[in-house]
Amino acid sequence: MSWKEEGTKPPQCFIQSLDHLVLTVKNIEDTVGFYSKVLGMEVVTFKKFNLHEAGKEFEPKARHPVPGSADFCLITEVPLEQLLDHLQACGVTIEEGPVARTGAVGPITSIYFRDPDENLIEVSRYSGAGAAASRGDP
Repeated sequence: MSWKEEGTKPPQCFIQSLDHLVLTVKNIEDTVGFYSKVLGMEVVTFKKFNLHEAGKEFEPKARHPVPGSADFCLITEVPLEQLLDHLQACGVTIEEGPVARTGAVGPITSIYFRDPDENLIEVSRYSGAGAAASRGDP
């Protein structure tokens, strides 16, 4: 039976969380610099964001891996005004925001900008019950 056949009921949910994501990039050094300086991410081997240099991807890989094709949302607990000040100090151009959006567990406020490969990054902040749910609080 195919997953497309009628009458097939989907499971409650097989997925609990994201383990990692792979970005295909033009230059690993430039990308590492951006994510560590602009977003304060720690540079470590084999964590949430894996980087593959274009033309040197690991197998198996996306069907057509190209720099600039990602669009993802990251959650922050930092006030967005503080994030905006930091992005401005880093010379990052804001594409949109702060704007109201809907996240996976409720209303969020989002800021959109791009990394060196032109991937669209959305950094969002939950408020109220959504903030607790995003942390996994009861």
